[in-house]
Amino acid sequence: MKSFREELWFNIPRRRGFVNITPEVARCLEKSGVREGLVLVNAMHITASVFINDDESGLHADFEKWLEGLAPEKPYSQYRHNGAEDNADAHLKRTVMGREAVVAVTNGRLDLGPWEQLFYGEFDGLRRKRVLVKIIGE
Repeated sequence: MKSFREELWFNIPRRRGFVNITPEVARCLEKSGVREGLVLVNAMHITASVFINDDESGLHADFEKWLEGLAPEKPYSQYRHNGAEDNADAHLKRTVMGREAVVAVTNGRLDLGPWEQLFYGEFDGLRRKRVLVKIIGE
């Protein structure tokens, strides 16, 4: 069995954002040489997410509105976590959107559904963060 590991780095220039990382993960898969197996993609920071969904700007705006309704950024004083930091809302948003995605590898390709894409979700940006891509298989 082969094993491959790579880190993807992101620096989102605002507090929140979504980035389609499907092409980067596909490049990792190609480098790995794995033809059949699994790809694990996970955010290595507790205020960021990796998830699978549609690459549609209206949907992304809906995510932003929905998440802000569930865990509004302000007022910062509403959260017991906030003190030295102001990112309690980002921790909650990450919990809702998830930590990782696992995708099957079939015939050397990501085995995604017709509209599925992999995304990095940032909820406390303005600094460099990483995503782990771990690929195992034959």
